[in-house]
Amino acid sequence: MGTLDFVQWPAMVVTVISSWLVASQMKWKREAGFWCFLFSNVLWVLWGWHAGAYALILLQVALAAINIRGAYKNE
Repeated sequence: MGTLDFVQWPAMVVTVISSWLVASQMKWKREAGFWCFLFSNVLWVLWGWHAGAYALILLQVALAAINIRGAYKNE
């Protein structure tokens, strides 16, 4: 196993933490969750590129776009 094989585990942990944060009623936690989600998108794209999981990469790009749109519309 290469180093990038292990990126899926921190990506999963960051995704779970970000989901927890965006469900908060506190604005700063929701904002932190947004940034964590974007970071998890980057991690998943890295792992997806390494693993040849191109559908996962497209999914992460779409999810990032949706999160950015939601943050923009929420201001």
